[in-house]
Amino acid sequence: MHTTVKNKWGHEHNFVLDTQKSEKKVNIVFALTTVTMVVEIVGGTWFGSMALLADGWHMFTHSAAFAISMFVYWFAKRHQHNPAYSFGTGKVNTLGAFASAVALGTVALMMVVESVERLFAPQAIHFSEAIWVAVIGLGVNVISAVVLHDSHHHSHGAHEDLDHHHACDHDHDHDHHQHDHNLKAAYFHVLADTLTSLLAIIALVAGMYFNWLWADALMGIVGSVVIGKWAYGLIRDSSGILLDKAPSKTLSDKIRASIEQDNRSVVTDLHCWKLSGNHLSVQMAIATSTQSTADEYKALLKDAVEADHITIEVNRL
Repeated sequence: MHTTVKNKWGHEHNFVLDTQKSEKKVNIVFALTTVTMVVEIVGGTWFGSMALLADGWHMFTHSAAFAISMFVYWFAKRHQHNPAYSFGTGKVNTLGAFASAVALGTVALMMVVESVERLFAPQAIHFSEAIWVAVIGLGVNVISAVVLHDSHHHSHGAHEDLDHHHACDHDHDHDHHQHDHNLKAAYFHVLADTLTSLLAIIALVAGMYFNWLWADALMGIVGSVVIGKWAYGLIRDSSGILLDKAPSKTLSDKIRASIEQDNRSVVTDLHCWKLSGNHLSVQMAIATSTQSTADEYKALLKDAVEADHITIEVNRL
């Protein structure tokens, strides 16, 4: 009997994104970035070029960020069926993105500090050598950006349990846009490097032909502001998921309206949060004078929102 009940009403809490394509992309970019990093550090040491060395160690920070992304994908898949994680390991992806975003913000802060210092105390620049380094870096980053570009493919979410006057239905799946924050973080790291390389080339050309030494520092400040904005947006999005923030008040109002449309049912408690980048969970308590069942309320809810894990408690007045 227990087996029959579990097979009918039970289900796994596996809300991990399908990241197979993302993993391949990150692996390729990690290899490309790491090889370029080694070549630049070895070349900089051999030829005594500080420009090459600086760009090589800068590449190291991005290589480390990609290594974090690779670990996140491995960990999420390794523990996706581990019952110790109540709702699976979907948020590990978001946690990796949050860590990368913090690192990106730190890079932006370091850039603005160094740029301001150079603005007031310009340093001698070997323009020709520095331009070639920037061009090489730009080429590598453009290729990496193309590889990491997210095509926003879809994944499927499975439904859900209803207990305590609850009912469960596994027959309805919805398509969702992938929100791979980990891939997004890696993409932003590449975009940040691409932007700094591009701005560096502009500044170096201006310095070489017009002797505008301040242009290098000014472009550094511009780049740090843009990168800081990207980091802030990614921290905001990923932290909201990590802290179980409700997606929006509009969504909550829509859920309430779908349940309370008979004017005899009231949503007394509502919790709505994301289990991963694209899996939504809804938990609510309803007080009603009707004889409506959890299944019937669930049918109403399906017209209002796509959710992967729904729990409804029905209390009779």
